[in-house]
Amino acid sequence: MSFRLEYKKIRRTGLTAAFIAGSIMAAALPVINTAARPDTFTTMAGSPAAVLADANLQLISMLNLLLITAGACILYHIEYADNGLQKMQSLPVRESGLFIGKCGILLPFVLMMLLFETASLCFCGWHWLDAGKEELIEMLHTLGFTLLLTLPAAVIALVIASACRNMWTTLGIGILCIFTATMLPTDNFIISLFPYVLPFQILPGMETARVIHYCIAAVCETAAACAAEFIYLKVRRLFA
Repeated sequence: MSFRLEYKKIRRTGLTAAFIAGSIMAAALPVINTAARPDTFTTMAGSPAAVLADANLQLISMLNLLLITAGACILYHIEYADNGLQKMQSLPVRESGLFIGKCGILLPFVLMMLLFETASLCFCGWHWLDAGKEELIEMLHTLGFTLLLTLPAAVIALVIASACRNMWTTLGIGILCIFTATMLPTDNFIISLFPYVLPFQILPGMETARVIHYCIAAVCETAAACAAEFIYLKVRRLFA
């Protein structure tokens, strides 16, 4: 499925505007939080990256997951509307290409969100916490780590959206997973492997071995979600 075709589909859905607005909102949180109580942050122990991450990343990650869930709902709602997906199933095309196209649309939006948020954290570190080059590089590392750990939740959101004809069902399942993740402890390694808990992990101060384990887990979960989607599509086509 052509990425250009996928882009044409979303032009009038408001998806781009929603992600831009959500990214700006999430990026504004660290600035507002730090500007409101700068003395609190300057007296906290730890590197600027660790201080800002501890204070802001939990809420930012929850907003990101909510936006990803909404984006996945919109991406597949345009396929189910007017029985478009059923019509496509009658054509000699691979539905897996449609899923890959949706991933190719959603993931750049996720990267855009994280770039906005990282720029905001870098500004806060530079303006209020006198962060140097090393601290700013650490924040960029945090960007890459968070992006990788967000991939499983993003792909699973698309898998759920592709399986549920009703957009509100998809949204409800996604929100339930997000709020379940906020109630689970993030310090327990096994529990923290739940895909919707992974984005809440904070890189600064984490042991190298644990970082590697999380990265491997994120890659495996993403691959497993993609494999599950491809199997589901084949089974659905058999019984269509």
